[in-house]
Amino acid sequence: MTVQDTGLVTRVPDARLNDIIKIAVLAVGGQGGGVLNGWIVSLAEANGYAAQATSVAGVAQRTGATIYYVEMMPEGARNPVFALAPAEGDVDILMAAELMEAGRAMQRGFVTPDRTTLIASSHRALATSEKIVPGSGISDPTAVLAAAREQAQDAIIFDLETMALNAGSVISASLFGALAGSGRLPFPVESFRDTIRASGRGVEASLRAFDAACAAAKEGYSDPQDVAPAKPQAEVHGPEKLVRRWSALVARAEALPVPVQDMAKAGLRKLTEYQDIPYAESYMDQLEAISAQDKDAGGTEHNFAFTETAAKYLANAMAYDDIIRVADIKTRKARVARIDQEMGATDDHLVQVTEYVHPGAAEFVSLMPAPLGRFTNNRPGLYRFIDRMVNRGRRIRTDRFGGFFMFYLMAGLRRWRRSLLRHQEEVAHIDDWLTTAKGRLSQDYALAVETLKIRRLIKGYSDTHARGLAKFDKVMSGTLLVEGRDDAADWTARLIAAALADPEGKALDGALETIRSFTTVGRA
Repeated sequence: MTVQDTGLVTRVPDARLNDIIKIAVLAVGGQGGGVLNGWIVSLAEANGYAAQATSVAGVAQRTGATIYYVEMMPEGARNPVFALAPAEGDVDILMAAELMEAGRAMQRGFVTPDRTTLIASSHRALATSEKIVPGSGISDPTAVLAAAREQAQDAIIFDLETMALNAGSVISASLFGALAGSGRLPFPVESFRDTIRASGRGVEASLRAFDAACAAAKEGYSDPQDVAPAKPQAEVHGPEKLVRRWSALVARAEALPVPVQDMAKAGLRKLTEYQDIPYAESYMDQLEAISAQDKDAGGTEHNFAFTETAAKYLANAMAYDDIIRVADIKTRKARVARIDQEMGATDDHLVQVTEYVHPGAAEFVSLMPAPLGRFTNNRPGLYRFIDRMVNRGRRIRTDRFGGFFMFYLMAGLRRWRRSLLRHQEEVAHIDDWLTTAKGRLSQDYALAVETLKIRRLIKGYSDTHARGLAKFDKVMSGTLLVEGRDDAADWTARLIAAALADPEGKALDGALETIRSFTTVGRA
């Protein structure tokens, strides 16, 4: 065999390519991704490395993260040419400021078991795609955690967000600390701290977050069970008379069947915060009556599933969303403090808050005393006139006295809520719903439970509430078609799932057609 000289020159790759360190950071607005990106570059340059940083902006409102990308290598005689964006299978360190961003990075091939260290926070900041689903659209965090263990060479995942907040800083500082603690960069930890000090802003808080995360990463700390940490129950404070009434309510909840107690207590907390103690007492009155009826219908054998389900959905129904509720939440001291904390507000850093509202005639009339509201609803001309006057978008600055005071006055209508049209309409709807469910209890226990669950379709206010109410009515009508069948509960559950499948209700319409196809055969 002879070897022919083709004239081709074989190029040997520059050995220095192996010295390039490639870091990708995925973060959304407000998480300090740009600051972290700058810190990494400054750190590299301070230690004799050439570095280049780029960023590809995502879309606002949690529909996409900004990808920050850094390449670095020891400085030499010639200036290196770095890549502008990360490539599949070619990332040494992937940092994600939120758990699902880590999942997206793995889907895109940025995390590989042969080289990538994955550093991610286990907390969740829900994406728009998760929020718009009529039911629960929250992605399963366990799948991301399992994938991280398989796809990353090393996975460092814990709640970096909470760690940063506890230090009075933002997540970029704790991510930087986790990076230092991982040991993947050939720089001393003190050099990381010097980089933070050189930034000159929020240094002490950033160093506290940095040190906590660095120590946790060095110890191999991981808390995947802390993806959704349980909120500690706040102690009850207030006038002695009201505290006694609250204690009496808790005692009544603890007298209910054991499977119901936790849900009943949660309902009491929700309704007391929503309205007041007497409102929570009315909830407990209904729940005790439901429990007695449940027991007579054989609830013990079913682990009191009917009462437990009623405890959940009755509380949600009674805490319906209205303009008063929205105004109440927007003017709470805790909300103002949270915004200031997230924005890093100080005496020298003022925050402007603009609320966007778009009320229509329905919202305006719902705030009227019930007789006046019914009078208005029965006069189409008057209703249309009101709609023309109020149905327009408004931007209201709640960091100013005028805008805040407007919302504050609106929230103050809570004390008269029970006399308003919206409340009386909600009460009538709740009564009809519970009457239907309780009427099925002795004939078909499972169907009665599913009837209670239909209430989950109703939420929000304005157009959102109207769409949910329309779906509720459709599903209730569907249950009438299957009532008396052995599989009535199964079909009701399918209707609920179909109603939650899409906002337009196409899946629900299809499920109803299926039911009509086998329940109307032979009917005149």
